[in-house]
Amino acid sequence: MRKQLHAVMFAGTGSDVGKSVVAAAFCRIFLQDGLHPAPFKAQNMALNSFVTPDGLEIGRAQAVQAAACKLDCSAEMNPILLKPSSQMRSQVVFMGRPFGESDAYSYFKREGREFFRQHVCASFDRLSKLYNPIVIEGAGSIAEINLRENDIVNLSMAKHANAKVILVADIDRGGVFASLYGTMMLLTPQEREMVKGIIINKFRGDIRVFETGIREIERLCQVPVLGVIPYFNDIYIEQEDSVDLENRKSTITNGKINVAVVRLKYMSNYTDFDMLDLTEGVNLFFTTDKQQLREADIIIIPGTKNTIADMLFLKQTGLDSAIRELYAEGKQIYGICGGYQILGRRIFDPQSIEGEERECEGIGILPVETIMESEKQTVRREFRFVGGDAQNGEGEICMGYEIHMGKTTVCDKGTYKPVAHFLNSSQSSQSDGYYHSQRCFGTYLHGIFDNKIVLEHILSCVNKPYSIPNQSIAELREQEFDKLAKLVRESVDLDQLYKILEQ
Repeated sequence: MRKQLHAVMFAGTGSDVGKSVVAAAFCRIFLQDGLHPAPFKAQNMALNSFVTPDGLEIGRAQAVQAAACKLDCSAEMNPILLKPSSQMRSQVVFMGRPFGESDAYSYFKREGREFFRQHVCASFDRLSKLYNPIVIEGAGSIAEINLRENDIVNLSMAKHANAKVILVADIDRGGVFASLYGTMMLLTPQEREMVKGIIINKFRGDIRVFETGIREIERLCQVPVLGVIPYFNDIYIEQEDSVDLENRKSTITNGKINVAVVRLKYMSNYTDFDMLDLTEGVNLFFTTDKQQLREADIIIIPGTKNTIADMLFLKQTGLDSAIRELYAEGKQIYGICGGYQILGRRIFDPQSIEGEERECEGIGILPVETIMESEKQTVRREFRFVGGDAQNGEGEICMGYEIHMGKTTVCDKGTYKPVAHFLNSSQSSQSDGYYHSQRCFGTYLHGIFDNKIVLEHILSCVNKPYSIPNQSIAELREQEFDKLAKLVRESVDLDQLYKILEQ
């Protein structure tokens, strides 16, 4: 049995270097080694979020890391979540609840930072009494010297936690020597002392070619390289945000069911489509190209943090007219959350909750209207899918979750058919969504496509072969956590890491 370990922080030389995935790997490794780990990130900026069992909202990365620890996620694991709603403003989610809107300057200036600092430190302290070790994820680069004074997520958090800092760098993007050495040199001498090891991520090729490079990095940085993790694309781990979509190809594949997700400017929760991506015979891609939408078999409008802004984007690009025309021609079109609102007739924002625009027309396929409200709905749902012949409210129990601020009403009650009936709902709402036909519905339920009955329902309309995985999305994630842990075990000197954490 290992002794009590220090917390460990996986900090980065920059954004998207793989901190979230590395942290998830060690969450699972520590669990496999008989420890009781838990994840923590003081402040996250992401449009990909998740709902805790008690109806609070946190960043998806910490929910994934909690799953790697086989824990239910909690707001303590990610006390601050920033959800960008425009180029300059973000919604601040504090301890799982909306705290208000803020521009970057106001949020990062000194006033009020001490309030947030005290609360994130208190969250860490509460977790550290229950779990060991705490696996902390840093944010962006730890060498953002212009933000050092007001930092609450990187080295100031590591100092409070007495955490051992492991610096993660991405060699695939190039410049790994400069990013590591530059990062270390921009730290103060006291901060450099906190960095106890380096992990190099996303290495392609024969590691023996890089052995002299490892020695040079250790000489320059005066920190041991604990391991080099190879580049992989055959292990499915949910990413923190949509940055990795930049590297994803947007192409039509002959012979497969081509599912096009409309790439909105403020797209959120793009992990809603992971099960589609894992289904054999399906080609999932994200696009704003009208010709690709025309060639696709299925079109999905995803969630968005700013529904009106994204609806106006669709109007400006002519995508709204294209989607209407394609539906009239027989295309399958579905909307999730903000996408559901967009498929309706009108969207109202009388309190300017999302932005300056007070209202706009929707695409108009579904006979519904939406009014934005200040109260945010965050809740996990058990439901029965009632599309098509609908199993009439019978059949398998499905899972999903809601994260939205709008209330959608049906204009023509006589034609209304819900997408889902909730089980054991203590709230006034007993159903969700608008089922227009087998080839079109809108729903607030994130994760609806994780359910096999729903996938079968939409894919069966296309006359092409497919094979949905037999395992549930939760079972698939478990397999992938173990595969990731095995890869990292083979790539990192765990004995040396444990010695660092035991010091």
